[in-house]
Amino acid sequence: MWVQIVVVVKLIQQVKKTNNNIILATISGQVTNIIAKDTGGYAITITGTTGNTVNQIIPKGLELVVTSGKLISVDQPLTKDPNVGGFGQTETEIVLQSPARIYGYITLCFFITLTQIFLVIKKKQFEKVHASYMNF
Repeated sequence: MWVQIVVVVKLIQQVKKTNNNIILATISGQVTNIIAKDTGGYAITITGTTGNTVNQIIPKGLELVVTSGKLISVDQPLTKDPNVGGFGQTETEIVLQSPARIYGYITLCFFITLTQIFLVIKKKQFEKVHASYMNF
């Protein structure tokens, strides 16, 4: 059963690449046509050195590094590596908390600490009163 699962997973990985992997050329040759799809992504046509034509599908979200007419070799990257600098995320601004929220949090912590101190003092006072009743 485990062998079957491994075989199925390997077949799925070979059939469809995700947009989190770099896409490599399957044959050597020349990029003859690049078509942008309506749903996103690209369809690249590569004419091999022997004359055969291969279509490669690039999922949406990846940037191409090849242009039409460029000569490529086997396993040459067709897209930029999406994992460089994180999991495909672009650089954005760092959003800091607003000062009002930070002041509010500090005030809340202060009042919680003050309440805890008063509860300890009240407990000590109660124990003294209770101890004085025990002495009678």
